[in-house]
Amino acid sequence: MPARAYILDRPKECTSSVVFASPHSGSDYPDWFLRKTILSDLAIRSSEDAFVDKLFDRASDYGAPFLKAGAPRAFIDYNRSAEELDPALISGIRKSGNNLRVASGLGVIPRVVANGQPIYRGKLGLEEAEARLNTYWRPYHNALQSLLNEARFKFGHAILIDCHSMPHEALENVRFSKGVRPQIVLGDRFGASAHPDIVNQIEAAFEGAGFTVSRNTPFAGAFVTQHYGRPSRDQFAVQVEIDRSLYMDEKRIEPNEDFPKVRRALQKVMAQITAIGRPAQKLAAE
Repeated sequence: MPARAYILDRPKECTSSVVFASPHSGSDYPDWFLRKTILSDLAIRSSEDAFVDKLFDRASDYGAPFLKAGAPRAFIDYNRSAEELDPALISGIRKSGNNLRVASGLGVIPRVVANGQPIYRGKLGLEEAEARLNTYWRPYHNALQSLLNEARFKFGHAILIDCHSMPHEALENVRFSKGVRPQIVLGDRFGASAHPDIVNQIEAAFEGAGFTVSRNTPFAGAFVTQHYGRPSRDQFAVQVEIDRSLYMDEKRIEPNEDFPKVRRALQKVMAQITAIGRPAQKLAAE
């Protein structure tokens, strides 16, 4: 099994209400899992948000915690509900409702990776599915909610930045209102998961670092954004999708020559985003 459900980088002192998370960057593939899959070692990583954990690894330097996936997305998907079990993959699960993610093989325990490539030859047992949920999914989400609760207790609100990457080809057939292909897509569930002022400031942070940005097209946010974005409770969530071609060779799944530059630009973004969740400094008494 993957060694850990999650990895948590905590700052020496939490000075911002912002929490960064990366649910799809896990890359700990057990040997038995690689033997079980019908995919190559490279193909099994095709739906992984490779190196996103490295791009945002300075988050704690700016006073914000950073929660990272311990298990890979092909093994368990932290950005799905625990109820999104796929009857086409897991024995003993009855089909219910019309969940397009599950139907396409992208449930909480995925049946396929990118481009619909099947992971397994046959089905998994319900006991194995429950073991993955109990060992990985639930601890990750318990940790995430705990971090948000801590932020709300200390600062009166919490801002979750859910960090992802998107294939360059994901935007090929999408038309954008500004006519410019974005490098960053912010998802706030069309305004349902975060206050507009917060999203405006996050967008300005990315644009100030030289990125082109769009909102909610084609990614408005999935389970994490929907579940944790609760503006009425002063808990906000924004999904961030980064074009993978900016920093990596997508076919070889390796950082490209621009990786250091993109990482530095994101440090500037993190500094500005964490400032959004930082209480205004009071002037010292004269």
